[in-house]
Amino acid sequence: MSDQSFKRYTITAALPYANGPLHIGHLAGAYLPADIYVRYLRLQKKDVVFVCGSDEHGAAITLRAKKEGVSPREIVDRYHNQIQDTFQRFGMAFDIYHRTSSPLHHETSSQFFKTLYDKGQFEEQVSEQYYDQEYDQFLADRYIYGTCPNCGYEEAYGDQCEKCGTSLSPSDLINPKSTLSGNTPILRETRHWYLPLNKFQPWLEEWLLKGKKGKWKTNVYGQCSSWLKAGLQPRAMTRDLDWGVDVPLPDTEGKKLYVWMDAPIGYISATRQWAEENGKDWKTYWQASDTALIHFIGKDNIVFHCIIFPSILKAHGAYILPENVPANEFLNLEGKKISTSRNWAIWVHEYLDDFPGKEDILRYALCANMPETKDNDFSWKDFQMKNNSELVAILGNFVNRTLVLTQKYYDKVAPKRGQLQPIDQELIKELAEIPGRVSASLDAYRFREAQAGMMDLARAGNKYLADTEPWKMIKTDPERVKTIMNLALQVTANLAILMVPFLPHSSGKLYSMLQLDKLDWDKAGDHSLIAEGHTIGTPELLFTKVEDETIEAQLNKLMNNAETPQAQAQVTPAKEEIVFDDFMKMDIRVGTVIEAEKLKKSKKLLKLTIDTGIDKRTVLSGIAEHFTAEEVTGKQVCVLINLAPRKMMGIESQGMVLMAEDADGSLRFISPGEATANGAMVS
Repeated sequence: MSDQSFKRYTITAALPYANGPLHIGHLAGAYLPADIYVRYLRLQKKDVVFVCGSDEHGAAITLRAKKEGVSPREIVDRYHNQIQDTFQRFGMAFDIYHRTSSPLHHETSSQFFKTLYDKGQFEEQVSEQYYDQEYDQFLADRYIYGTCPNCGYEEAYGDQCEKCGTSLSPSDLINPKSTLSGNTPILRETRHWYLPLNKFQPWLEEWLLKGKKGKWKTNVYGQCSSWLKAGLQPRAMTRDLDWGVDVPLPDTEGKKLYVWMDAPIGYISATRQWAEENGKDWKTYWQASDTALIHFIGKDNIVFHCIIFPSILKAHGAYILPENVPANEFLNLEGKKISTSRNWAIWVHEYLDDFPGKEDILRYALCANMPETKDNDFSWKDFQMKNNSELVAILGNFVNRTLVLTQKYYDKVAPKRGQLQPIDQELIKELAEIPGRVSASLDAYRFREAQAGMMDLARAGNKYLADTEPWKMIKTDPERVKTIMNLALQVTANLAILMVPFLPHSSGKLYSMLQLDKLDWDKAGDHSLIAEGHTIGTPELLFTKVEDETIEAQLNKLMNNAETPQAQAQVTPAKEEIVFDDFMKMDIRVGTVIEAEKLKKSKKLLKLTIDTGIDKRTVLSGIAEHFTAEEVTGKQVCVLINLAPRKMMGIESQGMVLMAEDADGSLRFISPGEATANGAMVS
């Protein structure tokens, strides 16, 4: 079945950890795309349940509690309420926002574990695990940090390196330390129950590698393929913790379910809760073959939703498997990685306080920059441009002109359409085609493309009014103006439909101004939605400009909040002093990257061909984990050209491209501020 041929849909959005507030990266990664897709399905009258909830177990919660000297319950209650309130204020279309500390969730996940245990799906093993002697406890994955064996980052966690994204085990870390005491932990024996993922490898290769090829996004499929090619190993489904879901077996005091078994089952328990409250049968949404299960997540959760959770569902045997997992990459902020520890973030609840009634501007800007297949960037200046140059100048302008002229010329009554001219027929043709293009993009989870398609209709309407100039023609051919304004109203009504997934609040305002009942998706493309004689309401502005001082205030807020002692401490200290003559020996020139390619056997190196103005030379640069070859081609860069040549991977590198590295490890090119002749000296 295709995603659009199922009888019903179970849509999940990643459960946020209840240990901190939401930032815009969370929205762009999982929640906004899920919300857009759900609203689109509902416009088609699909049977949909959209579930989410707070992930209230796992080491991240207990770590926060220990840092604050409070109980885990205090932490999860505080942040669950804040996150739930933020989602409600933003207007997320969840059917239920649940929590994994609820009794129903504990019951559901315990039953699930017990079923797998009774079926013999687990392997009980005694193994050595890290133990903090000072705190007298075993250390779960997130209680351990050390050097990543893949990229050398010195603060990687025991389950994942947050710099390079590699999934890890605590034993993989170099120089492991306890996050509790800072001491080197010792190894001590403990008993746990493992899911033998290696036994599921042949099935996963058939179901995922063969079955999902060409159907799942390339970034998702590629990460899964890499994991499977490396070979799967058994993974413990229990942990030594004092907070979480109890292991439902005898003699297991102090043992809890692994959070990545517990948390995805939270989708099921949330559906159960919703079904109980609404007289539904939850099993049809999780066990019926004509139901599509679709997970919306960020890229750091791909392996859990595409390999581990499907294996758990397969082991149980009663559940459907994910039809699709359209995971997004990460959203950066002002050219740097979002960092909660350094407060380099835009917190959604603060945005809602600072921009009341402007939820749709953030939705629009985030969708336009959604990191669908690679990391993308949000900036306040771009946010302002998207609002002022697109929402205000294109969409808002067209709607306002149409409604104001209808009020002025016809006292708010839709005029009768007369004989159509070629320009009218061209508009009708475009009006009929655009909804299909938007639909095709949404079906393929290409949300940026879909939103741009919606804006194409507003652009077409603006062009139509600009070309026909009804404000001039009203004096010479008032009958012709009636046709023009009738068609402009039809475009406006169609925009009200197409806006629903992307700009739901603004769509509601537009429907109100049109005094039109809400329409289903199948009406989009119809050029007779507003009948002759229909009376519209009083026009109001859909969008207003965001002024420069507002943006400057937000940039200052961001910079000031990030200027903490912790952030300052992470700046690399100055190197030892040199004399002026040493500096003068360096020959740094402006050059342009004219070709770039990734070296197949290297994770880090890009092979660049650079026009230095003096010659065209090859430079190997260790930036492949930060930039693609396509991104750097055509860039002007600063190159140290008199660096002694050095062979790497059998290729001679003839210089060094200068980069700036932020405290979080992200890189930026040192480039001239404006186009500069190749060969210009930097001094």
